[in-house]
Amino acid sequence: MIDIEFHIYSNRRQGLLLELGRIVMNSGFNLLRPRMRPTDDGVLLTLAVRGPKKNLLALQDRLSSNPLVCSFESNVIAPAGPVATSGTDLIAKPAPANSGHDMGDGEPDQQRVDVVLGQLADIYPKIFDKVLAFERGLPQNVRAVSTYYAGRRLGAWVFKRNYALGARLNLSKSVKQIALPALRELVRSTELVDGNLYVKDSPLCGMELYSGASCHFLRGHLEGLLGESWHLGNLRATELFCRNTGGEACIFAISPVG
Repeated sequence: MIDIEFHIYSNRRQGLLLELGRIVMNSGFNLLRPRMRPTDDGVLLTLAVRGPKKNLLALQDRLSSNPLVCSFESNVIAPAGPVATSGTDLIAKPAPANSGHDMGDGEPDQQRVDVVLGQLADIYPKIFDKVLAFERGLPQNVRAVSTYYAGRRLGAWVFKRNYALGARLNLSKSVKQIALPALRELVRSTELVDGNLYVKDSPLCGMELYSGASCHFLRGHLEGLLGESWHLGNLRATELFCRNTGGEACIFAISPVG
């Protein structure tokens, strides 16, 4: 595995991250920290990605040949380290899952997560005041992974409560008929656009707790919602863009792992 940072120059902002994010994921890489800023001639998109070294040349070729890309530079960051783990149930602690995001070097604080999950279940869906207080009270090195872990377990609980008796759906229909309505219970400004979930007003942005993407709880929640039934296999929720890094909306893509 290898970590690479791409600096991509384009004269078009609209649709740039979605198009290049798909290329990154289809090449077997995880998208870690996307950032975009305006330049005199267009925009500079910075993508930190992690994936197999053997796929790097193919990824670079696909990026350089994309009509949206005017030019790009790449730099090796560091070898990929171990990825944090998570669970999928409010009570049980199932097998770990790969989140595909950089979430610090600590393990989830399971004791604090267990406490807050009981509180969230009692007040669902009006949970964000409690989630934000939970995040603020966590040490920095375990904040993201613990919040993701809590979101994933709560998502699994919501699936069992509201959707477990429904028909088995493919991934596209599961996103539309399970993830979209469940996320709208939490954030009304959620829309489905080209198969991706757009959250226009995430309460998890703007807290100055994270320098990058901040919606770790929502990523975990989506993975718990869609992964609990298991018939879809292992899934990953990737936050392609976040309002915390300057995006107009927080955009989530759901993709199979492996």
